[in-house]
Amino acid sequence: MEKQEIRTFGRRHGKKLSARQQDLINNLLPALKPTTGDILEIGFGAGEHVRELARAMPNKIIIGAEPFMNGVASLLSAITDPNTNRVMDEYSGIRIWADDVRDFLRTTDSKFSQIWVLHPDPWPKARHEKRRLLSAEFLNTLSKYLVPDGEIIIGTDHWEYFDWILEQIKDTDLTATIPDMEIIQTRYQHKNKAGTDAPKYLILTH
Repeated sequence: MEKQEIRTFGRRHGKKLSARQQDLINNLLPALKPTTGDILEIGFGAGEHVRELARAMPNKIIIGAEPFMNGVASLLSAITDPNTNRVMDEYSGIRIWADDVRDFLRTTDSKFSQIWVLHPDPWPKARHEKRRLLSAEFLNTLSKYLVPDGEIIIGTDHWEYFDWILEQIKDTDLTATIPDMEIIQTRYQHKNKAGTDAPKYLILTH
């Protein structure tokens, strides 16, 4: 029997979407479905960092993967003109995969210069550990989608999860670097969900 893939995320839906958000999901989201791209962010939340990447690198295709539909709706709202519901020029490079990123990776021949995973769910309870996204198996999968000098950039404010990821890396072909300073600030850092002083980051390379 084929092994069933473990779901690594929680709810798909939260509070009810506004009429505009639902319209964007129905009519715009299909047009933004990615095939190939240059940079990938996995689990983008409300999409602040995806937008930042798009503004900083207007000639790149930035793919955001997020299964939580309220986050997808928030990003769609932020990148479109509220009068026309058209994507604003500064965000024209954004593509959105509104589902499990592993399903996208099976369909693409993309090679990414950067793969970002910022503040994934740490699933802190022992019985949920198997749901953690950044297992050695998944990191090995991601490494296949990097260009030769590409990077996987990970940030978490859950220090036990950080240590767990370091252990997982030992079973991969990746090399981990811990940067001396913060790479990125997001709303998750300011919420300080885990009660730590600051997030920790890892940069993984071949």
